[in-house]
Amino acid sequence: MRTFFATALRWLSVFTFVLAGAATAADAEPLRVGSKRFTESYILGEVLTQTAAAHGARAEHRQGLGNTAIVLAALQGGSIDVYPEYMGTIDLEILKNTRASSLEQMRAALKPMGLGVALPLGFNNTYALAMRGDSKGIDSLSDLARQPALKLGLSHEFIGRADGWPGLKQRYGLPHMPRGLDHGIAYEALAQRQVDVIDIYSTDAKIGQYGLRVLKDDLAYFPRYDAMLLYRLDAPQRFPKAWAAIAKLEGRITAEQMIAMNAQVELEGKSFAAVAKNWLTPATAAPGAARAGLMNKMFDTSLWTLTRQHVVLVLASVVLACLVGIPLGIVAAFAPRLRQTVLALAGMLQTVPSLALLAILIPLLGMIGTVPALVALFVYALLPIVRNTCTGLLGVPQGLRTAAQALGLDRRATLVHVELPLALPVILAGIKTAAVMSVGTATIAAFIGAGGFGERITIGLALNDNDMLLAGAIPAALLALLTQGLFEAGERLIARRR
Repeated sequence: MRTFFATALRWLSVFTFVLAGAATAADAEPLRVGSKRFTESYILGEVLTQTAAAHGARAEHRQGLGNTAIVLAALQGGSIDVYPEYMGTIDLEILKNTRASSLEQMRAALKPMGLGVALPLGFNNTYALAMRGDSKGIDSLSDLARQPALKLGLSHEFIGRADGWPGLKQRYGLPHMPRGLDHGIAYEALAQRQVDVIDIYSTDAKIGQYGLRVLKDDLAYFPRYDAMLLYRLDAPQRFPKAWAAIAKLEGRITAEQMIAMNAQVELEGKSFAAVAKNWLTPATAAPGAARAGLMNKMFDTSLWTLTRQHVVLVLASVVLACLVGIPLGIVAAFAPRLRQTVLALAGMLQTVPSLALLAILIPLLGMIGTVPALVALFVYALLPIVRNTCTGLLGVPQGLRTAAQALGLDRRATLVHVELPLALPVILAGIKTAAVMSVGTATIAAFIGAGGFGERITIGLALNDNDMLLAGAIPAALLALLTQGLFEAGERLIARRR
């Protein structure tokens, strides 16, 4: 048994290495641009990518990778080469400085990490808190401290980051207990009076649309958040043509232009790529098109690519889970002393939050994309396969085992020819559960650039676009129903043959 597990682990390592090698080989040539999961970062990522491509350099955009921790891990691991970041975030959140430092000091601190910061793009997108325009008597953050009954809905990253809520609460003596809200839906929650105060970016297009009152930072807590490029130090040498093109963007984007670009995406329904292209080549900008509806978003040109990515993730993870889970289920069934340990371990892995697991896997594996997503999905598919294999084998009548031994079958032959066939319906039920669950769970793959239907869901969350959310959720739900139907058809076929 020990030899079997060593072999299984070796094959799993080989499989992961092959996938990693394929990903590395595919990504060796183009400049890889990353972005975070909010509108402005998507747009800036497209601006960088299209700028490099317009000057004859290969570039690709790995969009919407998540929060600062995930994108930074991708940068340090070499999965991306550059992404748009903000001076205050680099200084206080990444470098953990307690006070603002100069650009040269930041560069010196980043150098041992193999990173550099350069090319200020020309605008400052600072944090702020905002309220509805009809709120009376509160104009500054000091005024807010005297209103403990107000409900605060803040983005999860802002609540946790060093230059966000913890320091702000201490500076102003704020007594509130904020609720965590995704930035994309915070404006709607504020408009519907579910919360009274939200955190915003000063270049958000929806500030004017919702008529918000931005609270004055009268104690000057927030630092400047000038848009910069955070990059791997070897990027300029590895991609000289692309870097020379990107360098021409320095100081070119004003705050007004950035607000206008955000508005074109969030209010007019244009794509990130189209908005970036219009800014780069305004003379050839196409007239504004009507906002695409649900059907257009669902059946756009990306549908086949996203479907293929989603199916590959689900299929590969379930196959890996079967290769490991069925042997573990056999061990649990026939080794009573190990049964609880095996089932408890599989159950414990199931309880790890998906985004936390991804955040752990990125630095552990040194990459983003398919491999960490595949490992995460494999972990979540393991429990139902292990548990059902164990349950199915324990349900085989002892008399049949005795009869098989009386006929001269050894232990291995009894397992292969008697016990596993009898337990097969229960094992298949576990595999079906794992597969259907994996279809839904695979949407998390988009948070680390592995594609699938989750890519549409993350964009929909960033834009608070329900049609885009449904364009990702509906195909995922249909794929789950199709998967369940195929397994049930297989179960009926096996039952007829039996």
